[in-house]
Amino acid sequence: MPNPLIGVFYHWLGGLSSASFYVPYRGIKRWNWEIFWLTGGIFSWLVMPWVMASILVPDLGGVMAQIPARIVGLCVMFGVMWGFGGLTYGLTMRYLGLSLGMAVVLGLCTVFGTLIPPLVEGDFAAKLLDTLSGRIVLLGLGVTVLGIVVVALAGAAKDKAQSDAEKAATVAEFNFRKGIMVAVFSGIMSACFAFGLAAGAPVKEIAAAHGAGPLWTGLPILCLVMFGGLLTNAAWCLILTRRNGSAGQWIGRGTPAPLAANYLLAAVGGSLWYFQFFFYTMGESQMGRFGFSSWVLHMASIIIFGTLWGFGLKEWKGAAPKVRATVWAGVMLLIVATVIIGYGNKLGE
Repeated sequence: MPNPLIGVFYHWLGGLSSASFYVPYRGIKRWNWEIFWLTGGIFSWLVMPWVMASILVPDLGGVMAQIPARIVGLCVMFGVMWGFGGLTYGLTMRYLGLSLGMAVVLGLCTVFGTLIPPLVEGDFAAKLLDTLSGRIVLLGLGVTVLGIVVVALAGAAKDKAQSDAEKAATVAEFNFRKGIMVAVFSGIMSACFAFGLAAGAPVKEIAAAHGAGPLWTGLPILCLVMFGGLLTNAAWCLILTRRNGSAGQWIGRGTPAPLAANYLLAAVGGSLWYFQFFFYTMGESQMGRFGFSSWVLHMASIIIFGTLWGFGLKEWKGAAPKVRATVWAGVMLLIVATVIIGYGNKLGE
């Protein structure tokens, strides 16, 4: 029987994994971005999905063979679109800066990824408007968006306090019009991961019929959606590799690099990136009829743990006490939002 409160815990683990994945990448030496991003991405989008699904889903090959071609196509297509969202997220930071860019992208990603699936399925009113539990879930979504805005305001205040030289270094190409256009695109495309999971929902029944436990029935879907993400990211990274002539870095040509350490750090970072969705599917399996609310829990958890990492890495060092208090207020709102959504799901059971 689903337990939404345990589901919230799993989503926190997923958020921790997502917020932590880039930390190992910070230790990679003398590799271009495209080299370590694709190396880690192979673990994120190809190796780990298939390894974990092979271990935890009986007869994975038989499960995959039974998935209708239409569902395979939809899952991969949404994965490709999600890949564009991830790539353009960095461009949003370039034009808007971290705080404003994060607010727009994650805010849009949260709203689209949470609300569009029930709208497309035609049961938005039945699930969210006509029941007390649904209205509580909506309240949690509203509190989440408020928490994102509060954290972003704290980031804006921190940016405002920076010197002109620091601002030029962080948002040298600030362009509000371009930034908003790219951010809207990135937010919508990033939400496509949730659409891919929704499109692959019938796969869960196939996996269950082959003996997969309730926590693991979503793992074959990840194999498909994340393969789509691999196609997009690999294409762009290979274009950059050709343009920058950086392919030799994989074998130590050019500037010497600690290859063993680099590959290990890329593997760890890439695996952490995958585990955010591994725990996501576990959490979603516990959310009952409001499974679509998993997306807002995922987004909130990422920001919670990402902010905590920011403090741990001294990114808020020197910020005014008022700014720090604003950050913690936003984090607390996000924590409260996850509890509200979990409670709403519990009532729905």
